[in-house]
Amino acid sequence: MKKITIIEPAAAAGKNKKRRVAAYCRVSSGSDEQLVSLEAQKEHYENYITANPDWEYAGLYYDEGITGTKKEVRPALMSMIRDCEDGKIDCIVTKSLSRFARNTTDCLELVRKLLDLGISVYFEKEKLDTGSMESELLLSIMSSLAESESVSISENSKWGIRHQFKAGTYKLRYAPFGYTVKDGQLFVNEEEAKWVRFIFAEMLAGKSTYKIAAALNEKKVPTRREGKWRPNTVRGIIQNEKYIGDCLFQKTYMDFRFKRHSNRGEREQFYVDDHHEPIVGREDFENANRILKQHARDKNLKSGDEKHTGRYPFTKKIVCGECGSPFKRKIEDSGAMKYPAWACREHLEHRENCSVKSVRETVLEDAFATMMNKLIFARQKIFPELLEGIRNQSQKVGDLQRLSLLEDALEDLTEKRRSLTSIMAKGYIDRAAYTRELTRLQAEESALAEERKKLTMELGGDLKMTEALNDIIKFTGKGEMLTGFDAELFERFVNYITVCSREEIVFHLKCGLRLRERIN
Repeated sequence: MKKITIIEPAAAAGKNKKRRVAAYCRVSSGSDEQLVSLEAQKEHYENYITANPDWEYAGLYYDEGITGTKKEVRPALMSMIRDCEDGKIDCIVTKSLSRFARNTTDCLELVRKLLDLGISVYFEKEKLDTGSMESELLLSIMSSLAESESVSISENSKWGIRHQFKAGTYKLRYAPFGYTVKDGQLFVNEEEAKWVRFIFAEMLAGKSTYKIAAALNEKKVPTRREGKWRPNTVRGIIQNEKYIGDCLFQKTYMDFRFKRHSNRGEREQFYVDDHHEPIVGREDFENANRILKQHARDKNLKSGDEKHTGRYPFTKKIVCGECGSPFKRKIEDSGAMKYPAWACREHLEHRENCSVKSVRETVLEDAFATMMNKLIFARQKIFPELLEGIRNQSQKVGDLQRLSLLEDALEDLTEKRRSLTSIMAKGYIDRAAYTRELTRLQAEESALAEERKKLTMELGGDLKMTEALNDIIKFTGKGEMLTGFDAELFERFVNYITVCSREEIVFHLKCGLRLRERIN
């Protein structure tokens, strides 16, 4: 009879072995108050870990007075990672995502590296254990919230710039071809300006932008970026008002996800006449633009948002994670079959400048369906915490109350102005008294209107995010898994996609979430 020996599995054999648990903590400032906080954290984790009979204290790692934005500048964190690689740690405990990493990319990179080593991370504040099934999805969401603090700082900066636009005190930082900038002022660069005049002269002679670009390349005229002249570059020069000495401010704007858009009426614009010395006359400028528009009509061309809009679900919805260029659709041929794919424009035109390769359209479609199904599966755990997190991060309730008070005050001032006019018309007060009181009311009204405008712009992003979040909560609440790609749902929930590589993409949802998906 054969002898059979049962060999215990590794997990069972080592079931009584204690897990070696380390803690990581950090403070962002070197102030005495923050250092006291650090000492409290150290004491907390020593007690927290040793109190668990299944855990063995593996040390405390902490960084003092060091920013949490980049992992590379935190020596204690890097030392802990090295000890993990050397097999000295089985689990890490830390207070929150913001203490571990304020940058989503770094957070996911570190967690994935640790998981590959068989080490989980437990975040106390978020009650998130990276060893659980839906951990990476939750981690991506929570990291997005930790990173959002920079948005409010950006908004304050943009508000200051808008005020400079309005007051006419904004100093230019960039000069278009044909000009140089010094102390915020534009000065004609004659070496380049002669080619600007050449472009306008050629357009007035009836040449196309393609032929003008070809002529500039043939003459070896250098561009600012040392590249080749293209029809779009020529078109941009002909349409730029700066060449007649004027300035249009806020042609573009950046949303709360730091994505730049052309300003087509979504934001205020400020036009300044005779801002600097012109290179071409107004009559030549107007005639050149008239010819340019006629060329477009003759060829049935469209510009701006009209071009390619809505042709495919992913049109104008994909950007390169390496160089920031948009993706375009192309048909690839593998020899055995042809299939649609999306590729970075910069990679297609200048492969040496960008290494990100094309991604099959079906891969993007499958990744969207997978991402949505993860949200549906984990909806009960994700969304309540997320919604609460967004509410806690903002002071929306107080701001909305203040906005309501401003509306009431402005209505009251409008009524006072009407009453004042009526009293003056009946002869109860003289013209001088009327003027003084009217000036006071108008000044107060202007100040309140300015505050209302600022508050409305600040609230706009948060309100839209909350509305979009409620929309996706409502959809996922049905619990119906996707069986394939749905173009309408993609348009409904996704703002855009960042392609990092052929292995990873990021979905930027309209509710403010950034969710990473591994592909292929």
